[in-house]
Amino acid sequence: MIMIDKKIRIVLFSICSLFIFCSAASAGKSPKDQYYQAESCYKYLLENQKKQQDRKSWLYCIQKYKEVHRLNPYGPWAAAGLYKTGLLYAGLYRLSNINSDRKEALTFFEQIIKQYPKSRYKNQAVDEIRRISIISPVVESTEVRYIKRKAGLLQKKINPPKIPEQEPAAKETPLPLFPKGFSTVKDLRFWSNPNYTRIVIDSDKETSFTHCLLKKDPSISKPERLYVDLSKSRLGKTFEKTKQINDDLLKDARAGQYTADTVRVVIDIKSFKNYKIFSLKNPFRIVIDVWGKNGKQEKYVKKSPPEKAYYPSTNKKITPSAIAKQLALGVQTIVIDPGHGGHDFGAPGYIKGTHEKDIVLKLAKNLARKIKDTIHCNVILTRETDRFLTLEERTAIANTKNADLFISIHTNASRDKRAYGIETYFLNLATDDESIMVAAKENATSTKNISDLQSILLDLMQNAKINESSRLATHVQDSMFHRLREQYNQIKSKGVKQAPFYVLLGAQMPAVLIETAFISNESECKRLINSTYQERVCDSILLGIRNYIKETNPTAFIEKKPDKQT
Repeated sequence: MIMIDKKIRIVLFSICSLFIFCSAASAGKSPKDQYYQAESCYKYLLENQKKQQDRKSWLYCIQKYKEVHRLNPYGPWAAAGLYKTGLLYAGLYRLSNINSDRKEALTFFEQIIKQYPKSRYKNQAVDEIRRISIISPVVESTEVRYIKRKAGLLQKKINPPKIPEQEPAAKETPLPLFPKGFSTVKDLRFWSNPNYTRIVIDSDKETSFTHCLLKKDPSISKPERLYVDLSKSRLGKTFEKTKQINDDLLKDARAGQYTADTVRVVIDIKSFKNYKIFSLKNPFRIVIDVWGKNGKQEKYVKKSPPEKAYYPSTNKKITPSAIAKQLALGVQTIVIDPGHGGHDFGAPGYIKGTHEKDIVLKLAKNLARKIKDTIHCNVILTRETDRFLTLEERTAIANTKNADLFISIHTNASRDKRAYGIETYFLNLATDDESIMVAAKENATSTKNISDLQSILLDLMQNAKINESSRLATHVQDSMFHRLREQYNQIKSKGVKQAPFYVLLGAQMPAVLIETAFISNESECKRLINSTYQERVCDSILLGIRNYIKETNPTAFIEKKPDKQT
């Protein structure tokens, strides 16, 4: 009993000593000094991995920010102290997953909105409430209450304190040292034309992310903007924090270390119609597609037949673009994509030293030449040399060039060296194990990730040119099989199939992926390196494209009959 009383006395003495120390420390201290002391506490926390795992360390810094507001609730530093208090509680919640931490964060953000409506932190607090609402649907009621209050549905008169016009800005969160498991945001890339922009955020590890579209706010000169928050992430040291886009849709993209464990990428919008966000793996990256009001996100429209048909036998010289317009084919530009390249060799051949990337580049160049000479369409190659391109970049090239057809050329491979044949794919949900294996190979990912990609496809399905892609794939597959069977033995059609390919994802035109032959098969590998076989493969693909165009416009390739002699 005596021992217990002694312990109680020690605890009471410690509490009293701490209270006296805190009172003495805060006595005569200005809110500004207290704020910078709190910032020093937070910086030390971010630089110490062990401290970040200690709840008491977070609460210690939180208390210092609270003191900023307590010292002078009507001063210029009060809102800044509350805002950083809310941010720290939000950061603590992401680590602890304790519901009370989330509620505390919301409480402080709402206090800023109510008591400091003219503060620069008011809009930031609104953003944080929306962000927390996205992360945790349980707090939607809080957001609803705020919206109602803003709309005047909840009548509660509040006399906010007067805030000086000049208000200090909270310091940018310094780049911390993170515990193991955090991802590093390495780069931001983009491709654009007047009606379409694709942005890719590269990260070295897979991580969860949220996004939100914020409306234009003229009161603070803020345009409409889209932000993406990557959790448990840090900004790479070489990351270019601001990238000027300045096309007709977007102004720029900015990135920063938003909180201790969150990287935020903000995209300033000029004008747009719609956008889609999805992620790809190996390596992990977030893809953002933005379409303008005149973009090609509408369904594929079959164009009416032309008034005049093109007659190849005429001797008149007509430019390719004029021919395409005259035909009104709906196919003016074709993008051909030779798979792999650079350090990505693709599938190894049965014959030593033979690689997929080299074979498909030769096929693509040959096919491009034949298309220009016969169909007279504009042809663009995603690569003309042995260089590496990411899968999302290939599709972006087709979209930004306003392509009407996208054709990706590959060679197949199998562990079973006896496997052989030709098959053509279009983008859709995989229907069999073999298609999943092929997609996994071309995506450079594992088969288990295909299920993730199929969930993405469900969201993009309404915009994909599935019917037209299927039709194009059928024409190409049929012409390749029948044409090559006339000239070679053991030509097998594996048919038209559907699978989720990264390289076709987001394509805004009919798009197919052709597996021309099995490079892992001895006989087909020998054929693939033969120039005559390459010519005949390209002739058969060309015939398939020609048949597809002719079906779209039956009068496209009517030969001119010679005039009757009198």
